[in-house]
This record gives sequence, C-alpha cells and structure tokens, in this order.
Amino acid sequence: MLRLYTVVILLHAYVGWRLLPDLLTFGRTAVAAMVVWLLLSAWLLPQGLFARRARTHRVAEALVWAGTIAMGSFSSLFVLSFLRDLGLLVAAAFDLAVTGVIALGVAHRLSAAAVPILAALFTLVGFYNARRRAVVRSVDVSIAGLPLGLHGFTIAQISDIHVGPTIRRRYVDAIVDAVNALQADMIAVTGDLVDGSVAQLAHHTQPLSRLSSRHGSFFVTGNHEYYSGVGGWVAELRRLGVRVLMNEHVVLRHEGETVVVAGVTDYSGHHYDASHKSDPFAAIAGAPADAGVKLLLAHQPRTAIVAQTAGFDLQLSGHTHGGQFWPWNFFVRLQQPFTAGLRRLGTLWVYTSRGTGYWGPPKRLGAPSEITHLRLVPG
Repeated sequence: MLRLYTVVILLHAYVGWRLLPDLLTFGRTAVAAMVVWLLLSAWLLPQGLFARRARTHRVAEALVWAGTIAMGSFSSLFVLSFLRDLGLLVAAAFDLAVTGVIALGVAHRLSAAAVPILAALFTLVGFYNARRRAVVRSVDVSIAGLPLGLHGFTIAQISDIHVGPTIRRRYVDAIVDAVNALQADMIAVTGDLVDGSVAQLAHHTQPLSRLSSRHGSFFVTGNHEYYSGVGGWVAELRRLGVRVLMNEHVVLRHEGETVVVAGVTDYSGHHYDASHKSDPFAAIAGAPADAGVKLLLAHQPRTAIVAQTAGFDLQLSGHTHGGQFWPWNFFVRLQQPFTAGLRRLGTLWVYTSRGTGYWGPPKRLGAPSEITHLRLVPG
C-alpha cells in the first residue's frame, strides 16, 4: 500500500507541478480548486482499491464509488497534462525556429485551464455513458452457403458486464429486459460477467435466470471469472439455467437445419487451472461436418487465430471493452488482433463486443457499451 501511495503521489505531483504555476494567472480560487482536486484524488484513488477493509458495508461502498470515479478522472487529467507538455514542447521548438509566431505565454495559460476543464467534462460524459443501459447494436453477418432455414437466425450477445462493486442487480435487470425484448433465437454471454465471489454477488446475478430465447442462453468463461472463483460461478450459472460451454459444443436444430454452438474457456484459463486450457479443436470435435453454421464463443479475440484453423464460421468475443475510454482504445490492439466490431480473419468472421458494462472506473468515452443483436444472412 505504501508503494502504491508513493506512485500515486508522484503522478499527482507531476500534474500539479505542470499546471499550478500557469493557473495562478486565473487567480487563487482556480489554484485552490486544483489543489483540492489533486489532494482528494491522491487520497481516494488507493482507498477505492482497498475499500473492502472498511468497517461497514456502507463506508466500503462509498469509498469504491469515490475511488473508481477518482481513478477515471485522474486518468484523463494525467493524459491531458502529458499531451499538453508534448504540445508545448513542439510549440517551443517551432517558436525557436520561427521567432514570434506563437505566443508561448498565452499557450501555457490557456492550455493549463483547458486540461482540468476537459478532464472534468470527460469524466461527467463518461460516467453518463457508463451508467446508462447499453444500447442495442444490430449487426448482419453474411455467411457463405447459409442454408435457407438459417436466413435471419439471430443471436443476442452480452459481454463484460462486470457485476461487482458498482454494477448491481438493477443494472443487470435492465440488461436482461432489453435482451429479452429482442426475442433472439439464442443468447451468448461471452465472459467477464463478474468481479467477486458467488457469495458476494449471487443476488445481483439472479436476473440472468430470466434470460429468454428460442434455444437458450450460453456462457463461456472470461479471465475475471478465474479471479472470482471459476468453479463456483460455473455451478451458479448452471443453477440459473445458463448453459456453460467449456471446450465443448451443443447442436441446435433450427427450421430443419443444424447450428453448432461451441465455447472455449478463457485464453488465459490454464494459468489458473491446467484443465481449463482453451482448445477450439476440442470444442468442435465430433460436431456435424455438414452443419449450416459453426459458431464459437470465446472471450478473447485472439482465440480467432486457432478458431479459423478449426473450421468455425463465426466467433463472438468480448474482453477489450473497445478500450472503454480514450485514449486506452489505442493500446488494446497491442494485445488483441481486434478491438471492436465485425472483422474478417481468412474464412472466419470475428465479432468483438465493446462490452455491456464496464470495468473499474464508471467511465466510457469513445467506446459505447452494447447489447449486440447479430443476424445471419446469406453471403
């Protein structure tokens, strides 16, 4: 905890060092407001991470909310301060080359005011985007040789809800209502459902028992299930009536045609349980070769590299959150082949959901949450 506080204080000190001198031109009130913001942020950010140590549940809940909001707001404050410094460095170099073109003093003062204003705006807009119910995103997927009976087959996908400290039962209820209204042929839940144990969160995931579709609901594990006690959650989801697919498949009969729905454990699952090594080949083993569609549910998009070789037509994934909020969307691609949306990998279509909830800070900016309504159409 001491090391964490040290890092947090140093980062906040950098922001103060870079902004406060130039904010003095706007008066003591502006400086005082910035100092209060930085002090509160530096204290609250670590408190949110250790909130469970609080004496009462109410205090713990308040600290989690305050700490995660502080985390999101400081992220924007720090990034914008860093980008401001880069911009000022470029402006200074340009002014050195072409003297008098840029009023550096004005640039320093105006940009110092712009940083906290934009950070506050990003935090407020991001909070609204995160806390509202995810919008329904409709996507058509063209499948070559799709049998007539499967034209218009629909899948409702939800992913990365992260039921936990700030996402509770009412939030999940709203998602379930929206999914049921789609009257999809099947429902896919592609991992990272929870951040906490069954004992802590069973009451809040109970609405999933109301999920309704023609062929049922199917779930695959995400990395956060392994942080939260994967065995307990697999059992709990089965109790709720959701079919958990762990390197296995089921065969659906739809309008005289066959749909193979396979699911793999999370790409990193073997690090927590050797028997949970993700295996698309095992998931499709024994499936009808003449199936009209072979669908794979895999939490992480990078499973697609093997899934293509295994012979799947479509993979549904999550994990990335689409970056969740700027500028982290630019860094997701360093780990995953796809960030969001429908992409092609050879003969395989991969759809990556931006997620239906959020993780950590209640903040979404430039990466809206979604409930995805996929429809299969002939290619």
